[in-house]
Amino acid sequence: LKAAKEHRIPEDANQILENKTMEMVAGLYSVKISTVEKQLLDGLHREDLVSKSVLAHSDLVPGAYEGGLKIWECTFDLLDYCSETEMQFTDKTVLDLGCGAGLLGIAALRGKAKEVHFQDYNSTVIEEITLPNTVANCRVDGDDRKISKPPSKKLKKAKCSPDLLAKCRFFSGEWSKVSQLLLSGSKPFSKYDLILTSETIYNPNYYGALHDALSQLLAERGRVYLASKAHYFGVGGGVPLFEKFIEERNVFRTNTVKIIDKGLKRFIIEMAFKFSG
Repeated sequence: LKAAKEHRIPEDANQILENKTMEMVAGLYSVKISTVEKQLLDGLHREDLVSKSVLAHSDLVPGAYEGGLKIWECTFDLLDYCSETEMQFTDKTVLDLGCGAGLLGIAALRGKAKEVHFQDYNSTVIEEITLPNTVANCRVDGDDRKISKPPSKKLKKAKCSPDLLAKCRFFSGEWSKVSQLLLSGSKPFSKYDLILTSETIYNPNYYGALHDALSQLLAERGRVYLASKAHYFGVGGGVPLFEKFIEERNVFRTNTVKIIDKGLKRFIIEMAFKFSG
């Protein structure tokens, strides 16, 4: 199991944006993935397993690389759902589980969440994509403290809001290890009001670890919003199989809150504890 690690934000957060090319994705700043892939292929990063997956043009290398360099389709579905329903993040503690680019967590942060944590399997993904994306979207205009969107060329010199960044923590590692780190760490930890996760049920072998992480980290009255394709061909996972797994565990209740019929059918599932007060 990949050990858990917390990634610290440097004092000068703008260091994270050095040599990064940004683009707009779903109205948010995001590192241009092709430039990160090029750096990995050039051997500029120490996590060689991720570099090998890029070289092999593979989205998944089980136990080594779990797709965090790519922004998956269902992430946009969940972003749309949050916007359509005007999901309330104000004063909530939020976890972006399997975050990749971190767009879901960043949306929660911009929605005035109290605290946002980001988790991805690979440390390279956190350091090269999630952290830069968060810093790039935590910029403010002068004294009015409004989040700004100046041209991308100014990103390196932009002033990042320490107040916004102080709300964020970043973790890499396998779900059970990250849960253990959070629950046994020296820092105070409040369980999450909201857990947002996209395309994390593609492999049935991971259902036990995912279920345990959700049950351990979700607050009693919290909610999980999970976006997924109906089926993941070649890997074996998907919504019906995961819902059957959840039903057998008898810990959570599930509710399909949105179905997207364009292309391969996709779902957004709401989960809550069955026996919460």
